[in-house]
Amino acid sequence: MTTTSAVRTRRRGRLQLNKVPEVTVWFWVIKILCTTVGESFADWINTKLGVGLVNTAWIFTAVFVVVLGVQLRLKRYVPFPYWLTVVVVSVTGTLYTDILTDQLNVPLWISSAVFSVLLAVVFGVWWFRERTLSIHSVTTLSRESFYWLTVLVTFALGTATGDWTLELTGWSPGVSVLLPLGLIASITLLWRFGANPVLSFWLAYILTRPLGANIGDWLASPKVAQNPGDPTGLALGTFTTSLIFLGLILATVVYLTVTRSDVTETYEATHHPQDTANTRRERVGLAGFGVLAVATAVLLVWAHSRPHVGPAPETDATSTVQLAPGQAVKNFPPAKVAALRALASTSLKDAQTGNPTGAHAAAQSLRDLWDADQASLQPLDDTGWTSIDAQMDHVLKTFGIDHPNPPMSSAQQEAELNTLLADLR
Repeated sequence: MTTTSAVRTRRRGRLQLNKVPEVTVWFWVIKILCTTVGESFADWINTKLGVGLVNTAWIFTAVFVVVLGVQLRLKRYVPFPYWLTVVVVSVTGTLYTDILTDQLNVPLWISSAVFSVLLAVVFGVWWFRERTLSIHSVTTLSRESFYWLTVLVTFALGTATGDWTLELTGWSPGVSVLLPLGLIASITLLWRFGANPVLSFWLAYILTRPLGANIGDWLASPKVAQNPGDPTGLALGTFTTSLIFLGLILATVVYLTVTRSDVTETYEATHHPQDTANTRRERVGLAGFGVLAVATAVLLVWAHSRPHVGPAPETDATSTVQLAPGQAVKNFPPAKVAALRALASTSLKDAQTGNPTGAHAAAQSLRDLWDADQASLQPLDDTGWTSIDAQMDHVLKTFGIDHPNPPMSSAQQEAELNTLLADLR
C-alpha cells in the first residue's frame, strides 16, 4: 500500500526531507525479511551461543541506541542505516516480549493487552503533539522519535500476539503463516477500496511481525518434532535462516540504494498522486476492519476449542538414571562445567539472600546455557548428560520455568540447586 502527501516542511529556514522510505512493495518485502531475522537471530544468539535471554536483550538494547543515534542524525532517508535500525529494533522488540514470557512468567494475553494499551498511548501522544500519524510527514526529530518508538512497540506487540495465537490454536508455524498473510491481504483490499491509508498502514505493519516470525519458525524448526506439540518445519536452523534473510536484506538495500526507487522525491516524480480521500469509503473501510477483527476472534475461538496437541509435559528421568555426585560430569570439559556451576551458585546465593528475581534470572540463564551445550555435551557421555538434565529439570520446576506451576518456596529451590551443584562438582 502506498500513499503520498506533502513530505517537506520548513523549520528554522531549512528544508527538511522525509526520513522514512516511500511505502512501495519493496518496503513490505524488506520489512517481512527484517521480522524473520528478528525471530531467528534472537533465538540463535540466546540459545545456540548460550548468551542468555537477558544478556542478549542488553546487548541489542545497546546496539539499538547506537544505530538509532546514527539514524536520527541523518538529514534524509538513507537505506542502509534506516533498515539496519529496523533489523536491530525487530530483534530488540522480540527479546523484550520473550523476557516477559520466559523470565517473568507473564501470560501472553497480558503482554498482548499491555503492549496494545502502550501502542494506543504512543499514538495518542504522537497525534496530540503533531496532529498526524502519517509516515509521509516524518520530517522533524520529534516525529521521527515517535515513529521509532511506535515501531519498537509494534514489534513487541506483534511478537506477543503471534505467540499467543500459536498457544491458543496449537497450529504449526507453516499453517500459522496463513492468518497474518490473509489479514494483510484483506487490509490491502480495503485500502485500495478507500479505507484510511494511515490506519491501513499501521495495521499491516503490526501484522508483518507474526507473519515474519512464523516464516522464521517454519524454516528453522526440525522436520520431525522431538516432542509432541513441538513446531516442525524445513530444518534449516536459526543460524542458516538468519544468514539467508540477512543476505536478502543486504541485497535489497543495495538495490534500493542504487535505484533510489523508495526515496519519496524519486517516487513522486514517476507516479501520479492518489485521488483525494472519500469520507464515505473511509467509513466503509473502517467497518470492514471491524468485520475482520470479529472474524479473526471467531476463528481463534473455534481453533482453540478444537482438539490440538500442546507441548508434552516434562518427564522425570531421575528414577531411571542416577549417578554418584561428580560422576555425571567427569567426561565433560571442565570449562563448560565451571560455567554451569557458576550460574547455579549465583542462583543459590540469590535464593538464600531473599532475591527471588535474581535467582530466577540466574536459573533461566542456567537453562539457556545447558540447552546451548547439549549438542556438544551429550555425545561425550549420554548417561551423564541425562542424569544432569533430570536434575536440571527439578531445579527449573522449582522456579516455574518450562513448567506450568508457579515458583516454589526458596527452601525447595535451594535444596534442588544444592543437589545440582553436588552433581556438577
